[in-house]
Parts: sequence; structure tokens; C-alpha cells
Amino acid sequence: MLKRKYGSRYDWKRVTERTYTELFIKTDSSFKGYVSLLHMKEVREPLYMTFGERAVCIADCGYYWMQHFPEGQNYSVTTVFDPSGSIVQWYIDICKRIGYCTENGPWMDDLYLDLIVLPTGKIIEKDIDELEMALKNKEISTNDYELAWAEFERLKSLLAEGCLNLEDMTMPHFHLLSRSLDNIGRDD
Repeated sequence: MLKRKYGSRYDWKRVTERTYTELFIKTDSSFKGYVSLLHMKEVREPLYMTFGERAVCIADCGYYWMQHFPEGQNYSVTTVFDPSGSIVQWYIDICKRIGYCTENGPWMDDLYLDLIVLPTGKIIEKDIDELEMALKNKEISTNDYELAWAEFERLKSLLAEGCLNLEDMTMPHFHLLSRSLDNIGRDD
């Protein structure tokens, strides 16, 4: 069974104090869908990922996670920002479908494969073994497996060709949603 992931991360126990907002955004041709922004005010403990020899913090007090849920697509992009608003990484989840729930906001059904893009442009492929295991254990269909690989390869090509400019997509949305979070903070 596919894991459903929500932009609100409502069930993430690591985050003990948060503000959250979401917005449906439609720009001319570049993006249409939900964008969510989670501000981690307090966390139980920081979260690190290791890239080669280097540990990178991706969740801590003051960090932001902004997630794009493009309508009609089979991927979602989570952008991690440090407290100063600098991009730490983009995490692209390959997914079967995207939807919206009035209780918990936008969601996606994860198809295991992921691409991490660092601000340097380096691309890291993740969880190929998880996809293979899911097929072997019949947790996904052959069609899901083929969809995951096709979308993974398509996105890798777009990134390599410079046709998927993540920074141009994320920065205007981050500024828009962070202003909304500022207003939420004043209402508390």
C-alpha cells in the first residue's frame, strides 16, 4: 500500500510548535496546484541527512518546508529552507497521484523514488531499492512501477537540460506564503 504524505505534516511528532499555511496557485504556464508551507518553530531534535561525508541539517527550529503539489502531475517538490530563508535542498517525490483533503490539506501517494537536488546543482537519486522491494512484495502494481521509473527519468532529464528551474518556481512562492505565515503569527 502506498504511503500518503500530507504537506501539513500534521502527524510529524518531531515538530512540537509550528505554523502552517497553504494556497492554491495558478500562474500562466509555470505552475498550477497547491503549495504548502510549514514553519518549524520548535522541534524535539534536529534532522540530518548525510551526502557522502557531509551531514546536512534539513529540519530544526526555524526551518521551513514548502511543498508543491502540481495539479495533474506525478511528482511533488519539497523545498527545505534554513531560518535565514536560504535553500538547503529540493526533495522531489515521485508519486502516483496528488489530491486535497479539507482536514489535512494537499497530499500525494508516494511511489518511493526520489531525487534530491542541492543548491550546487548536484542531483542525488534515492530509494531505488525501496521501489524494487515494493514491486517484489506486490505492494505496487507493475503499472505503478513503470510510472515511477518513467517519471523519475523524465524529471532527471528536465533537470539536466535546465528545463525544470526549481529556484524560479520556489522563491516567489516562498515569499508569498511566508508573508501569509507572518499574518498567522500576528493573529496568535
